[in-house]
Amino acid sequence: MKQFFYRLLIELTNSRWSSILIKKFAHSKISNKVIPSFSKVYQINLDEAEKDVESFSNLHEFFVRKLKADVREIQKMDNGVISPVDSVIEDIGTIKKDKTIKVKGKIYSIQEMLGTDTIGEYEEGTYLIFYLSPSHYHRIHSPVAGEIVKQWTIGEKSYPVNKYGLKYGKSPLSKNYRTISEVKTSLGWNVAVVKVGAMFINSIILSHNHKTVDVGEEIAYFSFGSTVVLLFEKDGFQIRNDIKAPYHVKMGEFIGELKR
Repeated sequence: MKQFFYRLLIELTNSRWSSILIKKFAHSKISNKVIPSFSKVYQINLDEAEKDVESFSNLHEFFVRKLKADVREIQKMDNGVISPVDSVIEDIGTIKKDKTIKVKGKIYSIQEMLGTDTIGEYEEGTYLIFYLSPSHYHRIHSPVAGEIVKQWTIGEKSYPVNKYGLKYGKSPLSKNYRTISEVKTSLGWNVAVVKVGAMFINSIILSHNHKTVDVGEEIAYFSFGSTVVLLFEKDGFQIRNDIKAPYHVKMGEFIGELKR
């Protein structure tokens, strides 16, 4: 019953017009008046922002803010993997032989998430779910160095991707609007970076247009809170021993390593 009402509420509010109104307000001049209260409610560290809070012309500009160059350390190693975002790692697990993962009790198809049947390299690999709340820095950085061998966008509507959305929503990780980047590392492993749009605003802006990418280099940003899913090939990744979901992580933090 709870799941039914949750889905009904989202279907009624996640419309084209509600999206337009929210986007219009976030880009309006008047929205800059709510930035101080927004920062207070979500306990955002304004000292980390590249610009003073008074310099942002609207809420959207503040939401996609850049950080000062020295506030996140990119912990580089030859075979290291870093967190691509400030977030909470909500789930960690193994992709099953039937190409599914289980997140908050719900089964997701990796084939549906990626929009392709050719996902053999990820069977029995590792997945990590990174959830970004409105309090987080919303720019996405590459978790590894390598060549971007493929990049594509699928999906239309977006549903909430917080813990309630993952539990009660309509398979948001595999149905929401999403952009996928596949990076091939120098060790030969492929890593899929799945950027999942959130409720109302589907906007995922790609900010990197080169074939190669360095670890920690910015590749995209979200207009509103959302989720990043990392997929690793079988036997290709070992997570840091002390990381257990849920786990708060900062962009640039070492989270594990690729197998040599």
